[in-house]
Amino acid sequence: MNVRLIQAPIAVAFEALGAQTEHFEREYHQLSEADDDPIGQWLKLAKARGDAAQSDPILLNLMVELHRKIDHLECLIKNEKPARLELAEHEMIERIGFGYFEIKNGHLQPAQHYYGRIEMPVHPKHDVGIFFEAVSDELAKITRMHERDEKEWGAYLTARERVMIREMRGNT
Repeated sequence: MNVRLIQAPIAVAFEALGAQTEHFEREYHQLSEADDDPIGQWLKLAKARGDAAQSDPILLNLMVELHRKIDHLECLIKNEKPARLELAEHEMIERIGFGYFEIKNGHLQPAQHYYGRIEMPVHPKHDVGIFFEAVSDELAKITRMHERDEKEWGAYLTARERVMIREMRGNT
């Protein structure tokens, strides 16, 4: 299989699909709704009513993210943690591609289906829920990812490619 992959150090937690499939589905949908917190809902309503039309969208998004950071700090102070499933495996992704990734240590079973949670290293940092199938003991094909997360994955991949191109130009 000829899959184009580039270096990208990202953490992933995963587990083979089995009896807990409904729990994986629930977390997968909760992760996609992570920005549907009260401030996110308020912003969506304000945009729908046209109240945000005169606002600078970048400044507005930064203010919303600042509010989320304060909420996050409040959770840390109260020792509250977001409800996440404890997944059996934790690995580092070595390389990524469009719809694929490769883990460092070959702990995958070919043709096995998995649920995973990837820690996306973009602003704002957040977890992305995915379903994937092992192509080999190291290579995985993403079979399901939310549309917003697919766009972020593609943007991150493109940014990593640009970094690698700049590094290659600097070494010549």
